[in-house]
Amino acid sequence: MNRSRHRVCGVLLAGGLARRMGGGDKCLRPLAGMPILQHILERVRPQVSCLMINANGDPARFAGFGLPIAADAVEGYAGPLAGVLTGMEWASKHAPVCDLILTVPSDAPFLPRDLVERLEERMIAEGADIACAGSGGRIHPPIALWPVSLAEELREAMTVEEIRKVDVWTARYKVAVADWPTEPVDPFFNANRPDDLAEAEKMMGAMA
Repeated sequence: MNRSRHRVCGVLLAGGLARRMGGGDKCLRPLAGMPILQHILERVRPQVSCLMINANGDPARFAGFGLPIAADAVEGYAGPLAGVLTGMEWASKHAPVCDLILTVPSDAPFLPRDLVERLEERMIAEGADIACAGSGGRIHPPIALWPVSLAEELREAMTVEEIRKVDVWTARYKVAVADWPTEPVDPFFNANRPDDLAEAEKMMGAMA
């Protein structure tokens, strides 16, 4: 059940080129009998009020998931920050009841089932503008809660200042970090390469 104090729109980031995976959509690769994206949906859907996919190219390849698709709001494969902006602007137009978006990569099949809850707790406790996830001493900037109200500032940063790195932009704001343990598996493990898929299969067994 979604216990968030805010209304949150989930944004699945699938706008990259997946060069390290050999091209194509990483999130459509099979893992334990179903696409990686399906694993993510099962974990994220109960935590948010609505979901959309940020993906470039032909949206028909995602038709089976029954979710709205939006291409990057900034052209040129501008990275995760473009996906954040896309999610903010999509939510502002199509899900105006949502004041926050949750962005997650579409190649991370072990995302925590309490992701929104814990990010929101840290955001409120620290009076932060943004809350992102961390694990094993690392911060994962694309896995975060973002206020939809920052859309105009982000668009200006990307189009006028040509900012592309997440941490360069977020340095302007107070960012809270929620940490997760990495045992039995790192919940933010992502399948970037073909070898990672084999590792993910083993991790599935460790979680069983």
